Amino acid sequence: MSKELLGALSSLEEEKGIKKEVIIDALEAALVSAYKRNYGQAQNVEVNFDEKKGDVHVYAVKKVVENVEDPQLEISLSDAVQINRGYELDDEIKFEVTPKTFGRIAAQTAKQVIMQRVREAEREIVFNQYSKYQDELVTGEIERQDNRFVYVDLDDVEAVMGAKDQMPNEVYRPQSRIKVYVTKVENATKGPQVFVSRTAPGMLKRLFEQEVPEVYDGTVEIVSIAREAGDRAKVAVRSNNADIDPVGTAVGPRGQRVQTIVNELHGENMDIVEWDADNAKYIANALNPAEVIDVIFDADNDRACTVIVPDYQLSLAIGKKGQNARLAARLTGFKIDIKSESEAEDMFNDQQQKVNNSVDVTIDSGENEEHYVDEVNLSQQENDFEQDNLN
Repeated sequence: MSKELLGALSSLEEEKGIKKEVIIDALEAALVSAYKRNYGQAQNVEVNFDEKKGDVHVYAVKKVVENVEDPQLEISLSDAVQINRGYELDDEIKFEVTPKTFGRIAAQTAKQVIMQRVREAEREIVFNQYSKYQDELVTGEIERQDNRFVYVDLDDVEAVMGAKDQMPNEVYRPQSRIKVYVTKVENATKGPQVFVSRTAPGMLKRLFEQEVPEVYDGTVEIVSIAREAGDRAKVAVRSNNADIDPVGTAVGPRGQRVQTIVNELHGENMDIVEWDADNAKYIANALNPAEVIDVIFDADNDRACTVIVPDYQLSLAIGKKGQNARLAARLTGFKIDIKSESEAEDMFNDQQQKVNNSVDVTIDSGENEEHYVDEVNLSQQENDFEQDNLN
């Protein structure tokens, strides 16, 4: 048993990277529990494993005291000095109590500990491996699907894709290859759990990095992404090189680059817009393909604005079921209220009328007050004239 155990420890260290010290510590702790469980002993015991010979020794540990109250845990000072004259009060003495039949129990316990440590090590390896892939794009094979998840085989681990992470326009067939975005990695009790998605905005960013070298090297930067997965997405880009057009670069010659991404996402429409430091221009770009006449910011809310568009482009600016306006709002981070040119003109006229009415009231009040002052002054002048004549 000892030779086999030592050989197993050496193999584990070489093949699995599990250090001997880690297994020996776990083995000794497990053997303490096994001894107490199998021999009905509750006293303070220690188990030592001889790394050179592979032998296991069990020791009862007793404390040196003046008066013994528990013989299983204590030994008197007088008895201790008979063993060794150097013992003093509060010292601890170890007595070997290794049962003759303990070898079989030790072998079974060692096997269990090693198996457990191997499983934990494998889980740790897989967890560390896929933790590096979090927020990255990986390719796997669809295994099966149930009411909750699509299960994707990533070679060393089975990943799960929840309902909210599945594209509504896709059918997931077993044994088909698929690109997925790793959103989260958990080290659960049953092993590493990897969660993947096809709907996350991060997946779109990684696809652009794969297809557009300028995005990968940072020459063209993706500033913001707004997606309604499977239907439409808006991507805001900017260039860190004045000589490079960010939109044209992302779209590619004849739209080849963006079309590859659209095909990967099974027809999800893609709007590539240019980011601008001027919020008004950025918002106008985000509402592409609609034409924007003006952007008026709310004086009471710096993240809200009203966008004016031509009458004939109102429905285009809002989009089907408000999708274009909704995605533009998510992309820019602004609350956007869209009005047609005629609606805006009516609104302006109403406001102007209210202002005019307010001004008229003020002028009338001022004129009356001035007129009253003139009458008072005139009466005073007449009184003064009459007083002079009397004098």
